[in-house]
Amino acid sequence: MTAEPPRMIAHLDMDAFYASVELLRYPELKGQPVVIGGGRRHQPGVASGSGTDRPVRTFATLSNYAGRGVITTATYEARALGLHSAMGLMKAARLAPDAVLLPTDFDAYRKYSRLFKDAVRAIAPRIQDNGIDEIYVDLTNVHPAEVGSGACEPEHDAWERAQIVASVIKDAVRAATGLSCSIGVAPNKLLAKIASELDKPDGLTVIHAGDFERRIWPLSARKINGIGPKSAAKLEALDVRTIAELAAADPVWLVEHFGRAQGAFMHAAAHGHDDRDVVTVSEPKSISRETTFERDLSATRDRAELSRIFTGLCMGVSDDLKRKGYLGRTIGLKLRYDNFRTVTRNSTLDWPTDDARAIRRAAGECLKRVPLDRRIRLLGVRAGALVAAAAVGPAPQAEHADPTPSLFDADGWK
Repeated sequence: MTAEPPRMIAHLDMDAFYASVELLRYPELKGQPVVIGGGRRHQPGVASGSGTDRPVRTFATLSNYAGRGVITTATYEARALGLHSAMGLMKAARLAPDAVLLPTDFDAYRKYSRLFKDAVRAIAPRIQDNGIDEIYVDLTNVHPAEVGSGACEPEHDAWERAQIVASVIKDAVRAATGLSCSIGVAPNKLLAKIASELDKPDGLTVIHAGDFERRIWPLSARKINGIGPKSAAKLEALDVRTIAELAAADPVWLVEHFGRAQGAFMHAAAHGHDDRDVVTVSEPKSISRETTFERDLSATRDRAELSRIFTGLCMGVSDDLKRKGYLGRTIGLKLRYDNFRTVTRNSTLDWPTDDARAIRRAAGECLKRVPLDRRIRLLGVRAGALVAAAAVGPAPQAEHADPTPSLFDADGWK
């Protein structure tokens, strides 16, 4: 009887994904501290180079930034200066005023996301989409000989074969996108996620069951995906800093301090236990677009600008629904005031839709149910209660329905 092969799960994480895509566009910025973020289109200018036929681009720097935007991602050179994702750009400007600032371009990032995932899927089809720049891959039954690698010898064990396949995947991703990725291979998703972070950028790390105590236990407990900043700070206050110290903690004590579910999770994770499968099909629960403004906007004085942004969000949600093949039955509005109070409203449609005009009308009805006496910091539109478009017939037509108005002739901001 043939023994079952050991379970081998890979976590693939693109290296500084958004920044790396931008460096393909602007290769002269390689090796420089670059941050991506901010809402304004601070595009590089182009000027003629002196004495050459090649144009010389000029770039905005953090020193010229004013606003409330945050860093989406940063190159490794910028990270070495203390800059990181979710940091406010004004704070980043104080730390590294000469760092280059580029705007986000999500259309480009989605394009490269599709390219790298298609390249991986052609080699190892069992993948779990975990976001725009990371996936889990089940390598358990993928053999090097089946993916065009001649490097595998009969004496190679299962883990050596998995490493060869992972190397093939890295090469395929680079060929398809021009970008590097880091891969961790381990017996489960929990450890694979940790492993992919150990040798960034462009790393390939394999964690055997026998490597766990040597490679994983010395790490900070914060490295466990599922232990956030608050839990990590609480653990440190309780003199638990490393994964080894967490593994040594009494599980009853963990439950007392963190609750039944989180305490049990911490105990299992610290011992490397994780039985989650690679989920190859996952239905989204909602699709949304939102934006935080550079300055707080007034519902009266900035009505035209808010209307334009509001319409753009509705069109974006419509485009996302159509691209992913879904219709939404519930349309929601999210609004955050200048005092950081957030309100949401929902409207349920008689028939699910991906039509931008219908989404705009429903979101507009939600808007009528919120007070607009304060300035507005954030605006978002969401489609929920999703159903696959292929499973739904055409929407019934009302007998005396008014002609659908142009999206841009709709009822404005409110």
